[in-house]
Amino acid sequence: MTLVRCIPRFPPCAVPAVVLKSLATGSGVGEKAQKNRPRAPVRQAGRQARKRSESELSGNSAKREDLAQVLRAAKRIVAFTGAGISTESGIPDFRSPGGIWTKMKPIQFQDFVNSEEKRRESWIRAFQGRAGWTGREPNAGHYALERLWRAGRLSSIITQNVDNLHQHSGVPAERVIELHGNASYATCLSCGLRHEIEDLRPAFETRGDLPACRDCAGIVKTATISFGQSMPEEPMRRAEEETLSCDLFLVLGSSLTVWPAAGFPLQARRAGARLVIVNRDPTDLDDYADLILRDEIGPALSEAIPANFPG
Repeated sequence: MTLVRCIPRFPPCAVPAVVLKSLATGSGVGEKAQKNRPRAPVRQAGRQARKRSESELSGNSAKREDLAQVLRAAKRIVAFTGAGISTESGIPDFRSPGGIWTKMKPIQFQDFVNSEEKRRESWIRAFQGRAGWTGREPNAGHYALERLWRAGRLSSIITQNVDNLHQHSGVPAERVIELHGNASYATCLSCGLRHEIEDLRPAFETRGDLPACRDCAGIVKTATISFGQSMPEEPMRRAEEETLSCDLFLVLGSSLTVWPAAGFPLQARRAGARLVIVNRDPTDLDDYADLILRDEIGPALSEAIPANFPG
């Protein structure tokens, strides 16, 4: 059974322990795709790396040099980004104390589809949220990844973010794999037609009209993945393909608690890639990492990926 086949059964949620275990041990996950890849002693190496990392938490300068060396040695890097890279641009995250979901209850996908009241509430949040994002720009972390791509080392960015900042930094849109969609536009749930969100605002704010598709009159929703909504199959397929072909999997600003996205670092590790985690707080997958940095992403990447980073 491959990860892609699990998509309809696993909307964004906490990682099931049984799945985490199966990914770590290799039982039934991606066997066909990985049968010719070298297998690393994941648990042992990860524990040793974690002990080493935790003993050096006060020495971020040395650890940034370790990161630079790992990056220079890699030929095909996949970056996996979460909310932590965008909080440095002033965009709030969802799950941490004070995050968006601590202030308001998320709207389930089926509730959005079945309830006009929930759709109206969702669009009020969407328009208000865009006001909070106005003027937000890519930060040093985003631009460091763009330099890594320009140097020919970064194969792709797999992101849980919906803010479009990787594309704004200069990374080609086709190299950014958005697992949870994109909040900068909306789509029709019936025919898939794209709608620009600002085109929908006037009728909603002046007449209270709920956004409807201009072609088929279907329900229009921001192009993000809601709780209870199936993960998009094509981005998940591409993400798995990139994960299994990289030699370095670089986690940036993710707590690694949301399934199925959290399965990718483990898949990469099992397939023989090195795993590096840069995050301010511990993650559920620290035991499997070769290198851990408790650091701000922008400063850490700026130091590890300077303007003259070798191609």
